[in-house]
Amino acid sequence: MDHHIPMHALPEEIQKMSPEEKVCKYCGVSYLILHEFKAMEEKVKAMEKEMKFYQGSVDREKRLQEKLQSLSQDFEQYKIDNESKTESRILRLKLRLEVQYCQVKELRPNLQHSTEPFIAL
Repeated sequence: MDHHIPMHALPEEIQKMSPEEKVCKYCGVSYLILHEFKAMEEKVKAMEKEMKFYQGSVDREKRLQEKLQSLSQDFEQYKIDNESKTESRILRLKLRLEVQYCQVKELRPNLQHSTEPFIAL
C-alpha cells in the first residue's frame, strides 16, 4: 500500500497539538480523518441511492423491451390479417361483379350491340 504524502503540510499549530486535542473523545478517531470519513459516507449514501434508481431502470427497460416486442408482433399479425381481409373483400367484390355481369348478359344478350347506356351495380 502506498504511503500518501500530502502536498501541503498541516499548519504548525495543528502539528503542535497534543493527540488528545486531535482525536474525538467519543470514538477515538482523528478529527481530520473523521471529517473525510463523514464526507465519504455521504458520497456512498448518494451512490447507493443512484444505484437503486439505475437498478430499477434496468428492470423497467427490460419490461418495456418485452412489451415493445409483444406489441410489434401483434402489429405484424394485424397487418397480415388486414391484408388477408382486404384481399378477401376484393375477391368477393370481383365475384359479385362477375355474377352481376353474367346476369345482365343473360337478360340482355345483345348487350355488346346495344347503344343504350347501361349501368349495373
